[in-house]
Amino acid sequence: MTSNSNNAATTTTTAAQAYPNLQQTIQEIVDTGVVGLHLRVDDEQGVWVGSAGRSVLGEPATPPINGRVRIGSNTKTFLATLVLQLVAEGKIALDTPAVDYLPRFALDPRITVRMLLQHTSGIFNFTGEVYEDGTTAPGVVAWGGKEWVDNRFRTHHADDLVRLALAKPARFEPGTDWSYANTNYALAKLLIEAVTGHSLAEEMQRLILGPLGLSDTVVPETSTEIGGPHAHAYYRYDDAGVEKTVDVTAQNPSWISSGGDMISTTEDLHTFISALLSGTLLPAPLLAEMLTPETKVGYGLGVFVQKTATGTVITHNGGHGGHAALMYSTPDGTKTMTAALNYVDDADLSLAVAFQAATQRLVEEVFGAPAGAV
Repeated sequence: MTSNSNNAATTTTTAAQAYPNLQQTIQEIVDTGVVGLHLRVDDEQGVWVGSAGRSVLGEPATPPINGRVRIGSNTKTFLATLVLQLVAEGKIALDTPAVDYLPRFALDPRITVRMLLQHTSGIFNFTGEVYEDGTTAPGVVAWGGKEWVDNRFRTHHADDLVRLALAKPARFEPGTDWSYANTNYALAKLLIEAVTGHSLAEEMQRLILGPLGLSDTVVPETSTEIGGPHAHAYYRYDDAGVEKTVDVTAQNPSWISSGGDMISTTEDLHTFISALLSGTLLPAPLLAEMLTPETKVGYGLGVFVQKTATGTVITHNGGHGGHAALMYSTPDGTKTMTAALNYVDDADLSLAVAFQAATQRLVEEVFGAPAGAV
C-alpha cells in the first residue's frame, strides 16, 4: 500500500494544473465520514490520481491508488455490454421474450431482453423494494444487521434468487414503468450462460476482460477474497443492544449475484468505459441502443445518461457492504472519472446522503455543474 506522497506519482503536470482542487476535495469528502477514497481522472491532458483517508481503520496508510474494490452495480454495465456483444454475434435478440431463452422460469412472456437490461420488466428486486410512497418490502436475501454479517459467507444460487423474486408480485406491467431491480441482471447472467453454454466468467474473459487486458477485474462467483492490494470494507450493526463494527472485506458475493458482484480497479474501470464508449467493444448501432435512455430516470441499457451544464456524462455507480465505485465518462470516452471508496456501512445506509453529495461534487469539478444549476 502506498503513502500519500506516492499516490500522486503518476499525475501528469498538465492534469495537475487542470484539477488543482481535487486533492482537497477528496480529503473533505473523507472528512464527512468515509474511511478512504482514491480517485482517477483520465483526459486528453493526462492522468490525475489521488488518495485520502485510510485503507484500514486505525492504520496510517491511505488507500492504494490502484487497489481492487468491490464495484457493486457497476457490474451491470459489464453485463449489459456482454449481452449486447452476444446480440452482435447473433446469439441473442434484444426484443425477444426473455422466457424464450430461459424457459425454466415462469417469466411474463411480455418481458424482453431489453426490458431486463433497462429495468423496465417490473420484476421484484430480490434485495428488497422501496416504493414511491416510502413503504418497503424485504428482499429474499437478508441484507442488513447481524443476520447479514453472520451469513455473509453463505452461497446463494442465481436460480434460487430469481425464483424467489418471481414469487413476489410484480411492480408494474412489463414495459410500462421503470424500477431498479438486481433480479433483472441475475436473469441476464443466466441468459448469457444459457445461450453460450459457458459460465459468465468465461464469457466475460472472452469478450471483455481478455481483449482489454483487464487483469485486475474479476467475476468472483463464490470466491470470498478480493486479492491484490485493496482497502478494507466495514459494517456496523446492533448485536443485542451493543453496536459492533466488523471488517467485511471478505464475503461471498453470490448474495448480490451479477447485480453487483464484480471486483475491479479505477484504472480497469477507466479502460473499460473508455473502450466501450469509443466503439471498441460494440458496433455503432448497438452502442447507440445502449445509450438511448428511457424517459423516467434516463437509464439506457446498463448505464445512466445524465446531463451536465457542459454536455452529457455516461455513468454507473455501485456500492454495498463497505465498498463503492464510481464510473463516469464523456459520451466519446475521452474523459473519464473513476473512484473507489471504502467506508463503514450499516443497515440504515446512513452514509447514502453523504455519498450522493460527494459524487455530485466530484462530477461538478471534473465535468461541470449540472444543467440548470445556479
